[in-house]
Amino acid sequence: RSLAAYASSATYFVIVAPDTPHADLDDICDLGTYQRRMWCRAEQVCHSMRNGTEGMYLGVGKKAPLEPVKGDFFQESLHVFDGELTCCRLEHKGMGACDRQSLVIPLLGLYGELFRASYEMNKNDNSDALASVNAFLYEIEKHQEEVFPRSFERVMWRKNKRVVDEVLLFGDLIDRMKSRITSGIGFAIHDEKATISTKASDTFVRHGASDFLRHGVVHGAGAHDGVQIESAVGAMENKL
Repeated sequence: RSLAAYASSATYFVIVAPDTPHADLDDICDLGTYQRRMWCRAEQVCHSMRNGTEGMYLGVGKKAPLEPVKGDFFQESLHVFDGELTCCRLEHKGMGACDRQSLVIPLLGLYGELFRASYEMNKNDNSDALASVNAFLYEIEKHQEEVFPRSFERVMWRKNKRVVDEVLLFGDLIDRMKSRITSGIGFAIHDEKATISTKASDTFVRHGASDFLRHGVVHGAGAHDGVQIESAVGAMENKL
């Protein structure tokens, strides 16, 4: 979770992606390869969902000056879970989980901040700050099933056997969160030690809420039968 906490709290975000030979693979790394990586997309989204893109800059060459990213730069990055992962390329040999699973908690919290900010600013008619927030929410809602996949197919090796599982990611958490916020209940996400609920905040940092949410995750109904549910608080089989 440290990447999400740091990236979302930073005042500026500078992408340094010049053409560079990969240290281990026979590839050239550049802005294109950076944009294809899941973790690179994740750090961009964690920053921009909370701060917008005004403080994001791009450097692609030794002599090229830093340039502000374009306003729509976040649109490709929002598809975090379509990004490339080393763990998936290696088919999770000797690994307990896929890196995708570790991002459910921080991205869920950041989305909750963003949606709550939009909801409260709509009620208060704060049109200036609302435009940036709604640009993100529009792209997310247009591609919600891709931005926040309910589940994914994970290839793993167990006892020298290649196994393909369908593993739950967000399930119905996004819909449940939106419903709780709009109903005035707020959202509470529990783990074994913490409970976080939304409280109306008088101050929003850039275009998100002022407090960073630290929390675990609870999956509710809405997954398909036989989908394995795994999260930061353990694993269980869906019996719904």
